[in-house]
Amino acid sequence: MQNIKKLLSLGLVSMMTVGALAGCGDGGAAPASTETASSTQTAASTETKTETKTETAADTSSDASGDAVQIALWRCTFNLANPDSAQVQKVQDAINDYIKDKINVQITLTDIGSGEYVDKVNPALNSGEINLLWTASWEGTIGTNDLVPQNSVYDLTDLLPGTPLYGSMDAGQWEATKYNGKNYFVPVYKDNVEGYDFMFRQEMIDKHGWDITSVKKLADLEPMLADAKADGLKYPFLTQKTAMFYRWYIDSFDFFTADSATNFFSVDRKTNEVVDTIQTPEYLEFCTLMADWAEKGYISEDDYTKVTTDTTTQTQDWAVTWWTDIPVNDEADARYGQDVTMQKATDRWAHSTSALGSCYCVTANSSAEQAKACVDFLGLLYTDSHLADLYTFGIEGEDFTYDANGQVEQTSDKYNHSMWESASATIVTPLGNEPANKADLYKDFNGGANTSSAAGFRFDKSPVEAQYTACANLFDQYGFPLENGGIPSKDVASTIEKYQAALDEAGYQDVLAEFQNQYNSWKK
Repeated sequence: MQNIKKLLSLGLVSMMTVGALAGCGDGGAAPASTETASSTQTAASTETKTETKTETAADTSSDASGDAVQIALWRCTFNLANPDSAQVQKVQDAINDYIKDKINVQITLTDIGSGEYVDKVNPALNSGEINLLWTASWEGTIGTNDLVPQNSVYDLTDLLPGTPLYGSMDAGQWEATKYNGKNYFVPVYKDNVEGYDFMFRQEMIDKHGWDITSVKKLADLEPMLADAKADGLKYPFLTQKTAMFYRWYIDSFDFFTADSATNFFSVDRKTNEVVDTIQTPEYLEFCTLMADWAEKGYISEDDYTKVTTDTTTQTQDWAVTWWTDIPVNDEADARYGQDVTMQKATDRWAHSTSALGSCYCVTANSSAEQAKACVDFLGLLYTDSHLADLYTFGIEGEDFTYDANGQVEQTSDKYNHSMWESASATIVTPLGNEPANKADLYKDFNGGANTSSAAGFRFDKSPVEAQYTACANLFDQYGFPLENGGIPSKDVASTIEKYQAALDEAGYQDVLAEFQNQYNSWKK
């Protein structure tokens, strides 16, 4: 229990320390890989980069004076399909000009659209072209759960303490994002905890006079869903073709795989033990309710046949759905093009992946000098508002402007990023349609969360990877329809039995035992 007590005592999501600590790290942290690539490997070169950037990592280790360390930084853009290489170059040059007298670093910036990011990063990682990489727990093949087992990331544990970067957020953030007790990742300080809300169309609330504050659990929605069905709505309860058990029941279980396809493993919050989740009364309760609602016409077959789209929430065809709680929930109005209102469905939790929804890592091929330069750059990025805005929004007057309140108006189709995938919410200037006190809202939001007893635990699936994958592959056949109302209520219990039998045949009990052994060892 010492690890748990340590996490709790650190106050995982306590008020963030904004002021930078004095001093610098002493560098020299060992890379996660035991086979560090040569520093003479070629610097990043992709279609999104200007063709003139042809120096190697060794060639660019210093500027004209022989002082500045050059690092290759790769990041993903979600707001533009195809970043403009000329504008990225201009932003890179502006960043380098701004930081040259502040830190001993110069960057080479590669900006890639989200649609091709993973495909381009993978070969660049393999060839050692990257020093500083943006990633996330949910990214495919280059996510946080992939990079550590692949020995692709640099161990920053000894390099971080005492640096401005380390001081830019509370110690609990660093503790929660560790793998095997080591810091490989630098989280973007955003909504770094997880919780869920019921989301209602305000038009329906007004029409029927619903008291949404009376809704405390899923079953409480039923009278409202009956009203919506009587109105002829196609989707009284819209699941957004999402298996929601591992979200709606987050107060009961820590689903530390952060993957609906493997939600048959979890830590029971009451007992602090790894359990077979689909054998719990809660799973039967949830799947039975979904089946019952589907039979009553509250859930459309479009959800369990995956016909609904990501834009269905922008229509007036639904009454109630789900929403991931964030510090400024009013942002949903603009996203969905209508007035929507939230009611709390779960508590907020800090756990092993909640703080890694957006983060950076230093690649294992980087030298000790480059690793320190990466930490220095991120330290300035997380504490200097001018640099954070430049890196996030681009060139003032070209890509964005400040309004009369000093908030940001984005105007560019060439360079356009968001705070959540760039830098700390406490340092990036709020957008014009966001609250001016956004930084305080984020600190309060994270600070008000519960700390999971399993926060910091990472499962190494390599001893049972074949069985793990085989089990995950069964989810679409059994788990998804069970959790979206695709199974008749009379068949729910028997389908769960079939699901378990198929899992066991695929090697589930081996994986469960491995989960339990690793978690029990971690707790000690």
